[in-house]
Amino acid sequence: MISSSAPLQKEILQDQQNEIDAYYIYSRLAKKTSNAHNAKILFSIASDEKNHYNLLKKYSRKDLKPNRLKIVLYVILARLLGFTFALKLLENAEQKAQDTYKKIGSSYPELKKITRDEEQHERDLIDMMNEDRLDYMGSVVLGLNDALVELTGALAGFTFALQNARIIGILGLITGISASLSMGASEYLSASHEHHKNAGKAAGYTATAYVVTVFLLILPFMLDLNAFISLGATLGIAIVIIAVFNYYIAVAKDFSFKKRFLEMAGISLGVAAISFLIGVLVKSTLGVGL
Repeated sequence: MISSSAPLQKEILQDQQNEIDAYYIYSRLAKKTSNAHNAKILFSIASDEKNHYNLLKKYSRKDLKPNRLKIVLYVILARLLGFTFALKLLENAEQKAQDTYKKIGSSYPELKKITRDEEQHERDLIDMMNEDRLDYMGSVVLGLNDALVELTGALAGFTFALQNARIIGILGLITGISASLSMGASEYLSASHEHHKNAGKAAGYTATAYVVTVFLLILPFMLDLNAFISLGATLGIAIVIIAVFNYYIAVAKDFSFKKRFLEMAGISLGVAAISFLIGVLVKSTLGVGL
């Protein structure tokens, strides 16, 4: 048993718990994937996680039960958001364990092997990433970003010019649906010249991302609230969409969340502000309004 401070013993037990949980998660996901190559890698990683658990058990002298809820949650995450996202999230959660192993590695050399294995897991996971949702992420970004920039701008402009929430919502819906068809067609033509992409699938991802974003952004206006309150709610929804999407990308692709979030949010809110001023100008000079 590890003879050290109580906090360190607690860390070891937590790491042991994480290893047995990871074993079951990787095993479950390996059985659910239809890709033989991915399944082989996942089973291999699961085996390593089980070995890590048994190694830590030698020091803690305790047998731990897997956290069933955690296992189910990761399986659900994998089904909803993709294997890559769920596995990356799991690997990120194990970073603390690697820090613990490095801390006590000089006294317990066997634990250094766990760190090397975890680093290999990361490389293996990157090698197996071939999900459609990641292969076509560029198409999703195109639809999502264009909808956020174009529609928040249009809704901001309509708000001051018209000041009628229901009419603004209807105009936003018409504008958004038309734009989504246009964007989907443009992505189809673009992807058809890239032989590594399925043009129809790329267009579908772009149009779907656009339409979903449109419906979320116009929702406050369709509730028939005050137009300016609706605009504030729409801008809040836009920020949430940007945050959630960029968190997904940051985890799945190892990108910087802060940089991408600030960039997208700055562009969307900047365009909305400019469009709002244009609405003010249109109303004051042309007398447009209801």
